[in-house]
Amino acid sequence: MTVPGPTWEYDGYQPAQERLRESLCTLGNGYFATRGALPECTADDVHYPGTYAAGCYNRLTSEVAGRRVDNEDMVNLPNWLPLRFRPAGADWLTPDTAPVTEHHQMLHLDPGLLERRTRYTLAAGGTLLVRQVRLVHLADPHLAALRTEFTAEGHTVDLEVEAALDGRVSNSGVARYRELDGRHLTHVRTGTTAPGTVWLRCRTRTSDIGLGLAGRLTAEVPVRHATEARRAVQHIRLRLPPGRTATVDKTVALHTSHDPAISDPLCAAVDRVRAAPGFGELLQTHASAWEQLWRRTALEVPGEPGSILRLHLFHLLQTLSPHTADLDVGVPARGLHGEAYRGHVFWDELFVLPYLNLHLPEVSRALLRYRHRRLDAACQAAGELGRRGALYPWQSGSDGREETQQLHLNPRSGRWLPDHSRLQHHVGSAVAYNVWQYWEATGDLEFLQGEGAEMLLRIARFWADSAGYDDHLGRYRIRGVVGPDEYHDAYPDATRPGLDDNAYTNVTAAWVLVRTLELLRALPGPRRRELVEGAGLEPDEPDRWEEVSRSLHVPFHDGVISQFEGYGDLAELDWDGYRKRYDDIRRLDRILEAEGDTVNRYKASKQADVLMLGYLFAPLELRALFGRLGYRLDERTWTATVDHYLHRTSHGSTLSGLVHGWILARARRADAWAFVQEALRGDIADLQGGTTGEGIHLGAMAGTLDLVQRGLTGLETRGGALCLDPVPLPELSSYGFPLRYHGHWGVHLRLRSGLLEIAVPVSGRSPIDLRLRDRAIPVRPGETARLVLPE
Repeated sequence: MTVPGPTWEYDGYQPAQERLRESLCTLGNGYFATRGALPECTADDVHYPGTYAAGCYNRLTSEVAGRRVDNEDMVNLPNWLPLRFRPAGADWLTPDTAPVTEHHQMLHLDPGLLERRTRYTLAAGGTLLVRQVRLVHLADPHLAALRTEFTAEGHTVDLEVEAALDGRVSNSGVARYRELDGRHLTHVRTGTTAPGTVWLRCRTRTSDIGLGLAGRLTAEVPVRHATEARRAVQHIRLRLPPGRTATVDKTVALHTSHDPAISDPLCAAVDRVRAAPGFGELLQTHASAWEQLWRRTALEVPGEPGSILRLHLFHLLQTLSPHTADLDVGVPARGLHGEAYRGHVFWDELFVLPYLNLHLPEVSRALLRYRHRRLDAACQAAGELGRRGALYPWQSGSDGREETQQLHLNPRSGRWLPDHSRLQHHVGSAVAYNVWQYWEATGDLEFLQGEGAEMLLRIARFWADSAGYDDHLGRYRIRGVVGPDEYHDAYPDATRPGLDDNAYTNVTAAWVLVRTLELLRALPGPRRRELVEGAGLEPDEPDRWEEVSRSLHVPFHDGVISQFEGYGDLAELDWDGYRKRYDDIRRLDRILEAEGDTVNRYKASKQADVLMLGYLFAPLELRALFGRLGYRLDERTWTATVDHYLHRTSHGSTLSGLVHGWILARARRADAWAFVQEALRGDIADLQGGTTGEGIHLGAMAGTLDLVQRGLTGLETRGGALCLDPVPLPELSSYGFPLRYHGHWGVHLRLRSGLLEIAVPVSGRSPIDLRLRDRAIPVRPGETARLVLPE
């Protein structure tokens, strides 16, 4: 079988690279995903064949550092991959235990397939060529399939093949979590139904999610079944004369008790695998589904950057596909690709939804509804702090409670340390920002005035209640928080965590208050009354919101915006000295803690914090926000602020290079490309030093796509118009992409050689109002506008 289209390829077997390759070769469909592990290998220090279903969590209690701590994890599901083989009477073959003369893996992006070729040298002479093609079906989200072709070379081989569904799994894919209980599955039962078909059923230990897995093995010889503890096993024996190829197909179906319209996940899985067509037809329908999805989403960028961007988009779509629209799930920060961050939802949707809004808005709406369903939990969290409104958690999982760990391990020192990152209350502003961006991109007034308005109002109320008036300053202040930087979680030598007046937190809080007041004024009277009554809003609250939105304190020092009040008093770090001593200082916090020091003492950031303001808001909007707060933010001040933090950031997050690249590109800085490259290479080169093997960084991947879509084009969906202000980046000077905008499907934007082209397909909809800097141009359905860009 020949598979056309772009590929992501690895040649040679390198055990040290397996975890990274497994993450980057993950296949998924938005419902579940499976890491790209070799089916003949089991979980060990080299391999980790994890499978994860979106929204499938379980909570366990562990004893850590003398304390009992609760952690909710995305569950590693029973492993459907196992398919091992050996010459009769010999040991099972794996690249770790037998000589390999050829090993090649190819991730075929267009049809969503993983192919591998491995040539084993056999003890008795001759070789065995193994070729496999794997898919996780995009059209039917409950199916996956594996085709294996065995070819004997040199002499006849009697080959034993064993396939299994394996329930002997745990969450053990992240070394620093291994002191925690990872045994999430219980009541594992296995059995057979018809010849060639086996099943496995189990439940999660505390969340009590039922799981049903059924597998069908198809070969040219009879299939034998065996019963083992927690494994459903099938055996076949193949006689392979030299040059002859035998094919074995394994098809599986997965259901959980979260699925709608089923009575039992095991029965549903068995019925589905019985009705599933053969591998050839599955391959055809799977590839067709991918072709349709690519048409709606793909960036057209030439060269190596284009190849990396396509890989990033591939992994975004495998995590958040059209099937996500039917699920109650958020944006897992590490995709469905591994167990880092325990599969939790952070603020990464801030970097993901802007891309989805203009391609798969139904998925964006579903992700926002995940937040809305957890609004009551957010209100309860605010109430526990004695405040009204909604406080969204820094880490979220199944039910909306705060899932941030109480302790985290520093691998450098081996010490478990208090984790104060739950004080990142700015996640609420990210939720509000995403609501507003979705509305601007789609014109979905029903959502904005419904669930969106409810979230905005409660988040705005929390910020107003969090702001206390300081008579000395004559301004409102928000105290005791942690900003996006994350390194700074307390003042030097302080006994309590938290910082005062984080600039990013205060400015985004002001933005939320402004937008919510704007929405309240625009709502139809009956809906406004419902909203006010439902929230129990006091008559004087909107007036106070107005006051707070105009007088929140933003600290400055030495002519630049301070990351937080008191930042300017911190010591300078010997950056050159630490780079010489440690080479890689991305995780400077761990280095300093291992030395008995703390990063809280220094002007040193993990990632963009103040500069995140330039990522969220275009220059004019940011200036207006500061002006409303009574501050002048001119170009000189902003440039000085960018330079200040540019030299004091260790980029310990993959999001940091992305944000810096975005800001510098918009400022037409020559150093922008270095940061864009870091964002592009973050996962493929594993720049964070081993973290990608624990799961890809979904926010950074999606952010690179949006860098082209909105960053380089200056695209804003604002006031019912498509606003564009392209900036040149020589290394990415030619690109194009489709859009869905306000009900228009397949709008196509292309930029090359100083020419901007936008084509609007024929439809019965109104013209698109296109604004290019100082020009306004209506583009009617069926028309193409071509505009020469000024130098």
